[in-house]
Amino acid sequence: MNERLVLLGTKGGPALRPGGPMPTSTLLQIGGRSAVIDCGLGVTRGLVDAGVPLKTLDLVFITHLHSDHVLELGALLHTAWTAGLASPVKVFGPVGTKDVWAHFCRSLAYDIDIRIDDEGRPDIRTLVEVVEFGEGLVMDEGGLTVDALRVDHPPVTECYALRFSHGGRRIVFSADTNYFPPLAGFAAKADVLVHEAMLSAGVDRLVARTGNGARLKEHLMASHTLAEDAGRIASEAGCAHLVLNHLIPADDPDFGPGDWEAVVRRTFSGPLTIGRDGLELPLGKSSAAPA
Repeated sequence: MNERLVLLGTKGGPALRPGGPMPTSTLLQIGGRSAVIDCGLGVTRGLVDAGVPLKTLDLVFITHLHSDHVLELGALLHTAWTAGLASPVKVFGPVGTKDVWAHFCRSLAYDIDIRIDDEGRPDIRTLVEVVEFGEGLVMDEGGLTVDALRVDHPPVTECYALRFSHGGRRIVFSADTNYFPPLAGFAAKADVLVHEAMLSAGVDRLVARTGNGARLKEHLMASHTLAEDAGRIASEAGCAHLVLNHLIPADDPDFGPGDWEAVVRRTFSGPLTIGRDGLELPLGKSSAAPA
């Protein structure tokens, strides 16, 4: 298995617009395991386009239960099942994830039951194990460890950054958060930090297009990280590579990669990638700066 990071969906927020990117989801292949981080709309198509056979689905992690991170969880698992999934899948998520999966299965009970009887499939409800987690160690299997840090994403209280460690490498995902200085310690010496980012110059235009006016802007400013602050976290952490994801706005034609880089360069001088759907980054040996 090629070890890589693939950004399947890079848009912040649940709305879709013509020709625009899809909401948040990422594939991380490391240590012989394939992990899907978040399941926004489009995750299933994104995995197929990335060359991942759905029947090999292995690990799924949900950072929090906003719809742009969890809406396609059930559909991904069900589609993988209809594609031949017959081995167990572990889903890790915050409190409430078990309910999301259970209610999906209830809503599709007719289809699930008839496919078991008619097509001889195993019961998907026994193939999927949902593990709810809080801050601390989430998983430790075969040399791959995953740790969680509760971040600040009001009004959501159960939202977690995730750190994947294997063979001396660290890949860290910020999840959705406002500027949260403790994240720098959590991401210390990371080989890759995938951090959400918001471009302040684009917020008013986004609010005007979306509606909800002052209330939406208030939420965005209180719950998300400006791109320059994402750079500040990466610098303080000594990260080897910063990847901007969950972009706000992600589909405004007046703002391109150069606009994002210009603000991040105020606070971070290292390797920088501005996320786009389908972007693939190979994972080499650990390259973070020495302590």
